[in-house]
Amino acid sequence: MSIARLMQQAAAGVPTGGGDVWTDPDLANASYDSVSFSVAGQETTPTEIVFSTDGSKFYIIGNVTDSIYQYSLSTPFDLSTASYDSISFSVGSQMGNPYGIFFSPDGTKMFALDISTDAVYQYSLSTGFDLSTASYDSVSFSAAGQDTNTIGLSFNPEGTKMFVLGITNDAVYQYSLSTGFDLSTASYDSVSFSVASQDTVPSSTRFNPDGTKLFVLGVVTDAVYQYSLSTGFDLSTASYDSVSFSVASQEATPYGFDFSSDGSKMYVVGSVNDTIYQYSTA
Repeated sequence: MSIARLMQQAAAGVPTGGGDVWTDPDLANASYDSVSFSVAGQETTPTEIVFSTDGSKFYIIGNVTDSIYQYSLSTPFDLSTASYDSISFSVGSQMGNPYGIFFSPDGTKMFALDISTDAVYQYSLSTGFDLSTASYDSVSFSAAGQDTNTIGLSFNPEGTKMFVLGITNDAVYQYSLSTGFDLSTASYDSVSFSVASQDTVPSSTRFNPDGTKLFVLGVVTDAVYQYSLSTGFDLSTASYDSVSFSVASQEATPYGFDFSSDGSKMYVVGSVNDTIYQYSTA
């Protein structure tokens, strides 16, 4: 997945040496790679992007078709080698306005977030990262008590912490799961962090592998913002780094983003051009 990928590898005990050693993105010196990939043939309002553990697959979710779509990359994390797998999975029976998506380390659990119901929904895949094997677990978790317009979703590597982003209060909310990646065991930590001073319509979140860096994408300012946490995955210790990167030259309404496993690449998807854009962040 990117950031999620390295998090997944750590949780699954997969070695992360060599090219997969994480270095925090240098947003201050990031640049566009002039590489993009259109998903307009599948979804005209893509709202999130996420990669598989090995970077050979990526997925988008959108709220026009209320579906998740699967793509392959012949070279991991290289958008120029991407193609559509002609595989999709509808979440329309659970939600009518999906925005966030996240996978467990082995790809056998998938989570989707709906902005209309303010709930996270849980799915199982009998074959990891193969959407053709997905099914709904009939398990969901409501975040409506915290925000009435939930839009972004992420987890820590073990799945024992969940983070939901909302645009009514422009804040990230923190939850605990007593059993990793099992929404039936989730509860609110009564911990949140406001990003309103940076953007009033934040749309997506990502963490670095140890949770000491948080990245938030904003729709109003068309930029990614960086925050530090003195204790990993503890939002009560978060503060803004005064570091950001604009994607306005590529996308005027960016909704989702992700990083490569080593932090050297960033990917942004939006609804104006229905396209994913690739950046260098090292």
